[in-house]
Amino acid sequence: MTTTVSTPIAVPAKPRHRRRSSPYPTWFLLPAAIVYGILFLIPTFASLYFSLTRWTLFNSSFIGLDNFVAFFEEPFLIQGVVNTIIFALLTCALKVVFGLGLAVLLTSQIHARGLLRSVVFFPVLVSTVGVGIAFTAMMHPTDGIINAGLGLLGIKGPGWLTNPSLAIYSVAFVEVWRGVGLATVIFIAGIVSIPQDYYEAARIDGATGWERFVYITLPLSRPAMVTVVILSFIHGLRNFELVWAMTRGGPGFASDVLASVIYKQYQAGFYGLSTAGNVVLFVLIAAMAVPLYLYLNRKEGHQ
Repeated sequence: MTTTVSTPIAVPAKPRHRRRSSPYPTWFLLPAAIVYGILFLIPTFASLYFSLTRWTLFNSSFIGLDNFVAFFEEPFLIQGVVNTIIFALLTCALKVVFGLGLAVLLTSQIHARGLLRSVVFFPVLVSTVGVGIAFTAMMHPTDGIINAGLGLLGIKGPGWLTNPSLAIYSVAFVEVWRGVGLATVIFIAGIVSIPQDYYEAARIDGATGWERFVYITLPLSRPAMVTVVILSFIHGLRNFELVWAMTRGGPGFASDVLASVIYKQYQAGFYGLSTAGNVVLFVLIAAMAVPLYLYLNRKEGHQ
């Protein structure tokens, strides 16, 4: 009786996935890291330190959290925070709506499309302070061109910047006019990247223009929409120049935003207090923008 010895079959080893090495040395990142550290990291940590001190240009003394306690005891702080959130939400929503509408119009087959794109983007290039000064004159309750035009129609124009209940909304609409051009350009880039095959197939199937917008343009331009939402929302939370140029936070404190409250503390010489306010503003922006960014990108990934 013979016994057979089975020879084990050699199983080839799984190839190891080697990490592809970059053709560029790691130290190529050093210049960018140095610039980032000087312009961002060092000022950030310096602000955190000086927010815990009472300081001037020549000396400082550590006082702990007293600046933060004093900042949260500001009598009009709540009004400034509410105005900041209203301003950010309103300007963000309107930039998305108008920017997407203009992008759809400016990517269609219309005459002078290139000229119209330049006209829409032009306000972005104008100085924010210049825009604020111009619209302050235009919104004057008696001599402004807006109320004069309404008067020709038999309508008595309101005090756009002198009415406490209208001031922050008037500034917000000016911000939308100034910044919608950038949102439009981002949406245009997203729309023109959509393959035309989808639109041709939809036309063959008899889809209307509205159906092509809802089922093709809107979902496939989502990455551009996420970008517009994040940028517009952050800009709305930290907006200062336009508010200060048009109302100085007035009338009274009706249009104060968090950034203008902080600037008034700088003007009064409370440098440590205003630095603590900057830290609070940074935390507020991070606490609202980062979850929004993660939520929008998570929803995008599930589609």
